[in-house]
Amino acid sequence: MIDWDRVEELRSELGAEGFREVTELFLEEVEGLLDRCPNRPERREDDFHFLKGSAWNIGFAALADICQEGERQAARGAPMAVDLGDVRRIWAESRAAFLTGLGPDWITAAA
Repeated sequence: MIDWDRVEELRSELGAEGFREVTELFLEEVEGLLDRCPNRPERREDDFHFLKGSAWNIGFAALADICQEGERQAARGAPMAVDLGDVRRIWAESRAAFLTGLGPDWITAAA
């Protein structure tokens, strides 16, 4: 679900403060995009592309995988083929695993 090697690589590249800033921004942006996504089927390909890239960058492997499939389906003319409920479920599970893996300070800050 979470590529912890990627998480550690990013943390090493950015330092503790930079890593916190990037991950907090990621968590906020994903929430916002998932809130807007149901009302923008014409933008699903772009939305899934953005989510996929961001998720891979942070280490959210399962989220990146389902977004990649959503992007492919939207590019084929079936923007509604990937159920947003599944995307939201994977997002919630990934977010919980990520915050738990980072420890209690992160859970409090991101709540």
